[in-house]
Formats: sequence, C-alpha cells, structure tokens
Amino acid sequence: GSGLNDGQWHEVRFLAKENFAVLTIDGDEASAVRTNSPLQVKTGEKYFFGGFPVQLNDSDHSLFQHSFQGCMQFIHVDDQLVDLHAVEEGQLGSFANVTIDMCAIIDRCVPNHCEHGGKCTQTWDSFKCTCDGTGYSGATCHNSIHELSCEAYKHLGKTSNYYWIDPDGSGALGPLKVYCNMTEDKVWTTVYHDLQMQTSVGGNSLEKFSVLQLNYSATMDQISAITSSAEYCEQFISYACKMSRLLNTPEGNPYTWWVGKANEKHYYWGGSGPGIQKCACGIERNCTDPKYYCNCDADYKQWRKDTGLLSYKEHLPVSQVVVGDIDRPGSEAKISVGPVRCQGDRNYWNAASFVTSSSYLHFSTFQGETSADISFYFKTSASDGVFLENLGNTDFIKLELKSATEVSFSFDVGNGPVEIIVRSPSQLNDDQWHRVMAERNVKQASLQLDQLPPEVRKAPTEGHTRLELYSQLYVGAAGGQRGFLGCIRSLRMNGVTLDLEERAKVTPGVKPGCSGHCTSYGMYCANGGKCVEKYNGYSCDCSTTAYDGPFCIKDVGAFFEEGMWLRYNFHSPGTSMKDLVSRTLLSSADPEITAPDLSLNKEELSFSFSTTKSPCVLLYVSSYTQDFMAVLVKPTGNLQIRYSLGGTKEPYNIDVDHRNMANGQPHMVNITRNGRDIVLQLDHYPPTSYSLPTASDIQFNSPKALFLGKVIEIGKIDQDIYKYNTPGFTGCLSRVQFNQIAPLKAALRPTNASSHVHIKGELVESNCGASPLTIPPMSAATDPWHLDSASADFPYNGQAIGDGVNRNSAIIGGVIAVVIFTILCTLVFLIRYMFRHKGTYHTNEAKGAESAESADAAIMNNDPNFTETIDESKKEWLI
Repeated sequence: GSGLNDGQWHEVRFLAKENFAVLTIDGDEASAVRTNSPLQVKTGEKYFFGGFPVQLNDSDHSLFQHSFQGCMQFIHVDDQLVDLHAVEEGQLGSFANVTIDMCAIIDRCVPNHCEHGGKCTQTWDSFKCTCDGTGYSGATCHNSIHELSCEAYKHLGKTSNYYWIDPDGSGALGPLKVYCNMTEDKVWTTVYHDLQMQTSVGGNSLEKFSVLQLNYSATMDQISAITSSAEYCEQFISYACKMSRLLNTPEGNPYTWWVGKANEKHYYWGGSGPGIQKCACGIERNCTDPKYYCNCDADYKQWRKDTGLLSYKEHLPVSQVVVGDIDRPGSEAKISVGPVRCQGDRNYWNAASFVTSSSYLHFSTFQGETSADISFYFKTSASDGVFLENLGNTDFIKLELKSATEVSFSFDVGNGPVEIIVRSPSQLNDDQWHRVMAERNVKQASLQLDQLPPEVRKAPTEGHTRLELYSQLYVGAAGGQRGFLGCIRSLRMNGVTLDLEERAKVTPGVKPGCSGHCTSYGMYCANGGKCVEKYNGYSCDCSTTAYDGPFCIKDVGAFFEEGMWLRYNFHSPGTSMKDLVSRTLLSSADPEITAPDLSLNKEELSFSFSTTKSPCVLLYVSSYTQDFMAVLVKPTGNLQIRYSLGGTKEPYNIDVDHRNMANGQPHMVNITRNGRDIVLQLDHYPPTSYSLPTASDIQFNSPKALFLGKVIEIGKIDQDIYKYNTPGFTGCLSRVQFNQIAPLKAALRPTNASSHVHIKGELVESNCGASPLTIPPMSAATDPWHLDSASADFPYNGQAIGDGVNRNSAIIGGVIAVVIFTILCTLVFLIRYMFRHKGTYHTNEAKGAESAESADAAIMNNDPNFTETIDESKKEWLI
C-alpha cells in the first residue's frame, strides 16, 4: 500500500494456511503479497496488537518496542470480532496506554476543505491540499490561476490569442478556454461549438423535424457567466432554403425555431428581436416577396437565405436548432450558426466614487464561513479610511487603509482578533489604481497589495474556524468610523462581483463610475496616442499617430508597386493655409510657432521602409516656394536626406554611406529638425547630429504637399530627384508620420484627413515595411574583435550583450553555415565525378586492334607513316 500514514482508515487482512500466506491492504488484490514456500504458522494463546512487551532483566517492568500510534477498529481473529469492551472490563486479555471505544485522531480531511477538486492529505495535526491540474492555487485550492476575462488579459499587455479565463474567479465554475480578439477598442471573447457551417438537413427526410445539437467548448453556466458580465453579445445564424419555409410568416406557426439559454424556445431569427416573428428582411422590409417577413417563407424552388445576428444576450447561446418543413419532396435546408461573441466586461470597470467620509454602500451579509476571498482596486488622495466591514456577535471582517503606506486586513472567528498589515514602499494616496487581495481560510490568512509579496498568517491548529456574520456588508464608512474617500472598482467577494454602480445610483454621497483611469493606464497608449477617459474605462486615441489598434501599436503600412505614388495635400479646398498649418503641421507644443507664420522651423519625420531597388524617392515634401525636403535611396543603395530651405545655391545633403539600405530588410528612419540642428537615427544605430550651413535659411516656407513613392509636381524639380523619380519606388512603407499628419493612415483609414489624399494605382495595406530586422552594431567596448577592445567583456553562457546581440550564437551560426556549404560542394563534386565516369567511352582505335597486342601496336600497324610518339597519339573523347 501507499500513503498509509495519511490519517485515513485502512484495512489490513492476513490469511495463513499450511504452506500458503496472503497479506492484503485495503482489499486491493494487486497489492497482495503471497508466498508458497513451505511454512508453518503456529499461534499461541495470546495476540498482541499495537506493540509487544519485552520483559527487562531483573525487573518487573515491560518495555514496548516500536509501538503503533494511531487507531484500530473491527479487529477480527479467525473471522471472529474481538469484543473490546470485554478487554476493557478485564474479562478478555489486557491493555496498557490504550483508550478504548474512541479514536484520538482527528480526520482533518472530513469535511474536505480542499476546493475545486484538490486532493487532501493529512498529518497528525494538520492537512495539506494538492492543487495540481485543478486550475486553482492557495492553501485550500481556492484562488483561480487564470484571469477573469479577456479584458483583464488586455490590460496585462497580452495580444489576440487563446486564453483560459475563469469568469467567477474562486466560485464553483471552472476555467474555460476562449479566443480573445484584442484588435479593436473593445475586446471580443469568442466561444466555439462543433456544428459545421452549412450543415444540410432535409432532402426527402422521413422525419418531420430535424434537431441539430450544438456542443460548446464550455458549459452553459460558464457561457452564461460571460454573457452576464458582457456589455454586448451576438451570434450569427443563417438558414439557406429550397422549398423549406422558416417562420411561416405572417400568420402561421413557425416551422423552425432555436433553443437558447434555460432551454427556452425562440421564434425570431437573426436580425430581429424577441417577440417579433420576423427575419432581418422583414424588419428592413426588403424580403424577396413583400407578402412574407422571411425570404424562405416564400417557398421558392430556388435557393434563398435568411441571415442575421442574434444579439439579445439574455437568450444566448444557441444550444439547438429544430428544423421543420423538410419532409416534402424537393425540400432542403442548410443551417449555419456562428460562435458566441461577447464584447467588454462590465465587472472589470464596475466602480463607485465615495465623495464624503461618511458615505457608504450596503449589501447583504457576506457568506464566507470557512473560506473567503476579497479583491478590489482603489485609488485615493486621502491617507486613511475603511474600505469595507461586516460584523457578527463577536466575529468580524474588515479591510481598511491605515495610513498613506499601509493596508490592513483584520478579522475574528472566535479565537481573538487577528490583523495583517502590508506596508508599501511608496505612497498609496497618489491617485493611482492599487489592487488589494485578501483571503482567509481554515489554514491561513493572507493579504497582498499590488505586486508586493503577500503577508501570510497561519491559523491555529485547534480552535474556531467558522466566520459567523449577521450584519449587512458595508462598503465605506461604518459604525461612525472614518470612511473611504476615493474610488473602488471591481469589488469581488468569493467570486461574485458586487454591483457598486447600480447601488451608487440610489445612494447619497456616492457616485456611480470613476474618472481618472488615464492617470494609471495612460502609459499603455503608445507612440503618441492620447488616453481618453470613459465612464467605464478608457481608450487610446490614435488619430494623430501613424499607428492603429487599441493601444496605438499596430503599424499602418502599404505596398507600393512600380510607378505608384501617394500625394497628401496640406491645403485642401475650403481650408485656409493659416488653419491648415496650425491644425496639421505645427506642433502645439512649440510656443515659438504660430499659425500666421505659414512656415516651419521644426519638423519631425518618422517612417520605416523596405525595398530591393535603387535609386528611388521615398518621401518628398514640396512647397509653394523653392523649399523642399526629400529622403532618397541613391543608386548605390545608400540613404540620402536632402534639405533646400533657401540661402544656398545647392541643397544640403546628408549621406549615409556606411550601409546598403536597399537590401530588402525593413529599416526605420527618424529625422528631427529644430532650427539649424538636424538629428538622424537609422534603425537601432545611435542618433547622429548634423547642422545646416550658416548661409541656409531655417524656415521651411509655405509647405504644399507630401509625396510617397514618386514626385508628381508642377514646376522645377531638383535634377537628382528628377532622375531618381523614374521608374519610382517599389517596396513597402509603414508608419509614415510628418509632424501631426499620417498620410498612409489617412489613405487606408477613412478619416477627416482622407480628402487630402490622392493616389495613383492600387494601395494595398501591408506591414512588410514594419518591425526593423536590422541588428544594431556592437559597441567597441563589448566587441572582442575590435582593435582597441583590450578590455572587452566576452559574453558567456549564452548571456546576451547589452545591445541584444549574442556573439557566441553568431560565431556558431557562421561555423555551421561554412560546414554545410562545404558538404554541399563536396556532394556536387562527387555527383559530377560519378556521372563523368559512368558515361560511354569512344576511343579512336585503329583497325586491327583486335589482333594487336595493344592499342599502340594497332596504331602503328594501321599507319606505317606514323612518326609521332605513342603518348601523343593516345586520345579519348567523352560523349
């Protein structure tokens, strides 16, 4: 057997006969030990259980060696139950240091305090829960290891993918796997089923109805938890028909219906709503036959279709589709049901603002007798206040902000008050969101603040374990104490989210929702995106950036074919130059530039590109004067930035000659000019500073248009640019931004700026010019091959050098490449050699070779005038 010291009852059976003995534990025949060796088992008059007394020499005392510690019951000898009461009364046998008719071992696994299927094991005075494979953790397997929703994963910086979520946290529902689509402002949660699209039913079926069952990757309760907390849910449904009526509109009984949550039948179709026996075409009044409210109800012999979205989330998901009207000759139908898709998470942003120190919200008594967990977010500018409290006769539970750096969790289950305090190294009244997680169970209590290590307090092995409360749960001030001032969000207790917003609507001193999310989450809006406050969260405004996506991190780019170009006009019809410059080109952060100047003394240009053809024009900014700015790829593949701002005869050129930029790899370009100073950064190389000539003007006068791929401009154009302009740029451009405008994004995303864009050719969106692959250069200080690197640090054990390059990996990769190349060359040589010698030889043998002793003799015999040496005449031709 195994685990016999787990504090549980185990059965031991020993059977001995002549030349045969069997020992079995817990009735498991597989664990039986058998012997057929010759043996004899003889018992005396006495059986000893628990130990064997050894008589000491010259003493009346006995010593028990290795006595059993534990309990025994149902002792049988020769199938006869031993009467332990007779032993206790001295009528049968004797005992010492034994308590009869009771067991002092406490079965600490009954009841089992290990939740969610955790396995309980125990020692003499405690128990332990093994949570492996349950999806939960903690002393009693109470806490879910998964996030509550896709919304939570989004704010952890995750991208679209499959994730495990646990909608009720520590509640009874288990985790489920869903797909989280995070490409939009709102996160979509998708749950799939096994019904194939376009499932055929009917076709002279003998059955009057056909029932299609949908089996989801989650239980109905789990899906209901998702739909309940979501802001919006939908499910696509389609009915393709040929002589198969759907809802039998306008007056008949429906032939087909679907079954939703709680096994309720529903007689409306996609695009319609509850209580309306119509399809989408009936709502929009565009059915094939206007006499009917569904296309299929017209009963045509040709294929028709009724499709739409079911969006009443209280009825979702679809669990069955029952199809009728398929028993007639020629009747056919095809059913398609999409996955359940839900958007948003109301629980995640459910918040309330406490505006006075005496304000509070009250809820029903918290039920957490043996296991309780509480989690929430808070932000405040106050230094103390009670978060929540629930009282009993003597028992209580309480969470409060003790000071600007301390959070306290206190409770009493009858063994005296216990308080756990977590101290933060930084101020908590900084008006930023902070998270509190408290848990109390029969084994321990813990309190965690943000990402700090949790404070844990073990529970006593003996004593009271049940938390008995009777008063209402107060969130905020209670019993005359100083209440919390600030916001509390996403308050969950034992997996249930308390609806703070709904209760706050009818409570004075408390307001639903909370502002100021951007103070904590604004940092997630990248690449210049602006954080926008919302009632129940925030969003990132990417309109002034060259990026897209919920956090402004998705590149917007396009592929340019040869001869294609894009022009962005800074001045559009109906817009004055003054308004244009002040709104698009001029940065509001620059106090030196005002709209009437109609010129720029500062530009910020950034983009990435990839191409294999040179020369070409990447970007060109024209003006109503002779001023211009251009970024070119020269015939050598090197990059050139060209400025002409007046004051000099020739444009000022910045040539980047140290590498070929037309190598097909994505490259990133950042150019910043402020007055005479220019800073250029390529890829991950260090920025390089340049300066316009003293004679050059520093004003970019009257900007007109920005060109990508090719310059199509009226008037005089610089000769080099004119030469590079043919045939034009071929490749990819991405995340192009010039000051506050993003021309590619304006072309690919319909915005107010789209009217400024003109395109020649078909612009195909692509990110092939994004994410530079170029490896940054190794600094001289860390490059072991640099001439002056006597003190260079050599990387070892796979450790990456500071700039991210692993030198060892590069060397090993080079050696492997050389070895592979050598092997390939050897194989090619061998193959050519083998085929060369396997060919048919034709020799220029003379006649009479058959009778000659050798080929040389045959030649001489055939040609008496032969005077050349034998060696010179010996030739062979390979065919």
